[in-house]
This record gives sequence, C-alpha cells and structure tokens, in this order.
Amino acid sequence: MKDIILKAENISKQYRLGEVGTGTLKHDLNRWWYKIRGKENPYLKIGDVNDRSKKGDSDYVWALQDINFEVERGEVLGIIGKNGAGKSTLLKILSKVTAPTTGSIKSRGRIASLLEVGTGFNGEMTGRENIFLNGAILGMTKKEITSKLDEIIEFSGCERYIDTPVKRYSSGMTVRLAFAVAAFLEPEILVVDEVLAVGDAEFQKKAIGKMQDISRGEGRTVLFVSHNMAAVKSLCTRGIVLEHGTVKLISNIENAVSYYLSGDSEVINQKEFGVGYEISEFKLEKISINCLGKSSDEPLLEDSVIELKTVLTLKDTHLRDYHVTYHLYNEMGEVLFSFSNVYEKEKLKYGINELICIFPSSFFQSGQYFISFFFVKDRREAIFIENDILSFTIIDGRRDLGVYMGREPGYIKPKFNWILKNT
Repeated sequence: MKDIILKAENISKQYRLGEVGTGTLKHDLNRWWYKIRGKENPYLKIGDVNDRSKKGDSDYVWALQDINFEVERGEVLGIIGKNGAGKSTLLKILSKVTAPTTGSIKSRGRIASLLEVGTGFNGEMTGRENIFLNGAILGMTKKEITSKLDEIIEFSGCERYIDTPVKRYSSGMTVRLAFAVAAFLEPEILVVDEVLAVGDAEFQKKAIGKMQDISRGEGRTVLFVSHNMAAVKSLCTRGIVLEHGTVKLISNIENAVSYYLSGDSEVINQKEFGVGYEISEFKLEKISINCLGKSSDEPLLEDSVIELKTVLTLKDTHLRDYHVTYHLYNEMGEVLFSFSNVYEKEKLKYGINELICIFPSSFFQSGQYFISFFFVKDRREAIFIENDILSFTIIDGRRDLGVYMGREPGYIKPKFNWILKNT
C-alpha cells in the first residue's frame, strides 16, 4: 500500500482584486446569511480564471481551482509553472500559512516551509534565537534543537553573525540560515519555494544536495518550486504543472518538464504558416520534419536519417543574398548549436523554395527539441525571427523490453568511424 503523507482534495483559493479583505459589508452579510441557512457561499460561483495578462470582468479571481494530488513519504515533488500560475499560493496553503477557500489538506507529520526571504524570522532577534524560535514552532524541545544547533550553523555558513540580529543579514545570508533551520530540524515534509535562487551558486548546490539526502537517505518528503529546470530534474521524481491556477499535468519529472518547456509551441512535426509570417521580402509557408521516406505524422526514430524541410516564398526580385538559420535547443532550453544554408552553393531564388536539411542517422539522442527560425539578409541582418517555431521528439525505437532502458548522456549521438588494427 502507498504511504501517503500529504493529500490535497479539491483545493481552491479565491481572492478579491483591488481591495484588502473580502469586499464590502454587503458581501460579508450575504456570506453570513447563506451560511446560517446552510447554503454555499454565493461568491464561489463567480470569479475569473487566474490569467494575469488579461483584463477580467469580475472583481474575484481564482488563484487556484480544484487541485487534487497525493504525495508519498520520501517523494520529492516538483511544482512548476509560469509566474502567476499559483505555485506560491499552493505552497502557502500546504504550509498552512493561509487557508483554502474550498477543499482540505490532510498531512501526517511536521511541515517546515521556506517560502519567502525572512519568513518565520524575527528581525530583532539574533540568528541563534531564531533557530530556537523556529524549532519551538515545529514542536521541538530545547534539547532537540540544541543537538542540531552546530550542524545548522555550520551548514548556513553564518557562524560569524549567528549572534547578530537577523535584520542586519543580507537576503542571501537570511536564506542560508532559513534553509539550514528548515532542513536540519527534521520535519516530515519540507516545502521550498523559489527563494534558493537568492543564494549563490555554491549554496544552491549544497541545498539541492541536502534535499536529496533528506529524501533518499532519511525518507522525508520535499515539495520544491523552482524555475531552474536543471535543478528540478536532478532533484524531483514527479512533477505537477500548474497553469492559470489549474493542474495541467501530473507525471514523472521528465514528462512534466518537457510539457512545461514546450509552452505554446506545437509539439508536432509540421506547421503551416499564415498571417504574421510574411514581410516584404519573403513569406514563410511551412516547416516539417520527418524520417527519410516517411511522412511527418510518423515518429522520429534515433536510427533514421531525418529531414527538416522549410518551404518559403521569396518575394524580392533583386539579387540579394538571403539564407535561413536555425538554432536548436534541448528540453532544458539550452542552445545546442546553430545550422544554416549560408555556405551552400545553391541560393534562395525568387518564388517558392523548398530547403531541405538532412541529419544523419543516430545523430540525435532521444528526447524533445525546439528550433528557432531566423531569415537573414546579406549574411548579417536577421530580418525575421521566430523563437520556438517548432518542437519535435526523437524516440529510440530499437530497444526491446527487458534491455537497458536508460538514456545515454548528452543530446547528440554521432556515429564515428572506428579503425581496429591487430598486431
């Protein structure tokens, strides 16, 4: 049986925009009147979706809506999504900093949270005093806290300032001490928001290592929010993708990160273009990618020769030098390399052009990739740019069930010529 340590059931959170509190006295009286009659809060039936980029019609907004998930003991759960997706609100509810509008949280054990710089710290108290204060809030005895004190101070790297009021700490020092307190006072559930980004690279590496230790070695549960997808993938086993306050995907961390990074780009192997992809010099018609001799509807296999086709109409009748450049990105958003037809003998001509780039078999490692498109004039001026214009996924179709199913390191998988000489 699953050892469920945390369960969220139908969690929703509604906020009123533009005012502090729940609204007018009339609204409060309405809520009271509905409550004494045993009826549902009438303001739960209204409210806009949590999309910060659009103007809504209601004074109410759903920061979260109908969130359901379970977390097992020892699991590291990544919560990812764009700014404003509801990640921090969810963590505040899970940490019991704020209450949900509807739904309930069921947890077993102590929850320690690191949500914002300075959260839970009293600025007038010293670092040492704040350690004891936070331990007491978690329900620990003075003896238990004292036994962990030296480890906390050493890990934080703030020993020289431990008897100085926290209000004199930098934001980085505050985060260091706060994380050390949260991690070493042995909560059953550790909740960490994006505040680790405030720390330097050395501390971020230490913090991620510590979270791995407490989850894998000590069997404690971690909920982790970050925009650093490399950190999320290295630390988490499962991911939840939030979008506009709703759950879009709950899956293993590879799928969750790939889904999040794909954004609004189409995860298909072809795309036709209309209005918005035309300027005075050219019009982009179509981009597609397929295995040699196959259609773009079929999977892209590692061991196949792969074609990337670009169809465009060149409208400039002058003999200018135009070319196409692509940038290839991996699923972490890191650029792998660029490639272009700039050095080819055949140049783009007036009218419709079909440009084909051929990748050799076993060039790509399995995984998801994104390409950005550049149309360049006279080898120096990109006159049209479209980022993440197409995404595609390479799969390994050769491995049978029961053999090694891991993924080789790296993002390309070239075949080199090998020479064996026996003497």
